[in-house]
Amino acid sequence: MESKRKKIGNTLFLVAVFLLTIYSVFHGEDLHAVAKAIEGVNPWYIIPAGAAVIFFIWGESIIIHYMFGTLNIKTKKRTCFLYSCVGFFFSAITPSATGGQPAQIYYMRRNKIPIPVATLVLMIVTITYKSVLVFIGLFVAFFQRGFVHQYLEGILPIFYLGVALNVFCCIFMSFLVFCPNLAKNMLVKGMHFLEHIHLMKKKPERQQKLEASMERYEAAAVYFKTHKMVIGNVMVITFLQRFALFFVTWFVYKAFGLSGASVYDVVMLQAVVSVSVDMLPLPGGMGISENLFLIIFKSVFVGSLLLPGMVLSRGIAYYVQLLFSAVMTAVAHFRIGHSQTE
Repeated sequence: MESKRKKIGNTLFLVAVFLLTIYSVFHGEDLHAVAKAIEGVNPWYIIPAGAAVIFFIWGESIIIHYMFGTLNIKTKKRTCFLYSCVGFFFSAITPSATGGQPAQIYYMRRNKIPIPVATLVLMIVTITYKSVLVFIGLFVAFFQRGFVHQYLEGILPIFYLGVALNVFCCIFMSFLVFCPNLAKNMLVKGMHFLEHIHLMKKKPERQQKLEASMERYEAAAVYFKTHKMVIGNVMVITFLQRFALFFVTWFVYKAFGLSGASVYDVVMLQAVVSVSVDMLPLPGGMGISENLFLIIFKSVFVGSLLLPGMVLSRGIAYYVQLLFSAVMTAVAHFRIGHSQTE
């Protein structure tokens, strides 16, 4: 019953955020003009934009397949692709992308993959994923001051908050991985303190679950120390994967027949949006992503093409990805765990 209520609550929250996003973006705008501008784009640039979204999803599946291989777990690439689609779908519809990995673990478990192994692989995927955003954020903040002053003056508080939250997330996860004993002691003492002041009920099974979770983190620490080349390869693939999605906006820019802005500026501006919204508690950064785009791209998508540019770029990078991963998640639900050899 509690799980059902949670699902209903998440669905209502998602719908509310979506409706507020639509209102905030299109209120007072000429929708006919927006549609007409989009109709006039060059479709030959839309094709690689859509391909970039598929590559983005496929990139994570290659990482998952590769890491399972290093752990001597045989999987098919198409099944790993379904795992990725499941992850992106549930990440896109849950606040701070919290639903993605639990859903992936559920389907991996249906394929007889041990939960600790699935957790280890997905935790490394998360750390490398966040590390790319941290690298981009710090690079822009410290080494691209001209870029910052030219484009980001209107969103600096949100941008710096996004960088700080991603840095904190990476440090915290790395702390859990590389200092598991210290992390375990801190978590146990923190739990006991909360029990002592009666904010939590004392339950022996809670500590057992905590100890089991820390064992997984210890396994991750061992993996990091003994598979440095694997981690390096995963980082390279993650960079390519992330930037493939950022390039969607460049293809959209060219689809409108625009010129003047460099590919570097367009791609890095889209990267800045991702850094800024990634850790915010909104499904897929919905609402804030659209409004940040309208602020920082106003000198790139000139004049009346700003709103159509946002609609098409965001529509391909997020909403097409959402619909595609939703369809593939349905396929995963009926396929994974029902085949003898996955």
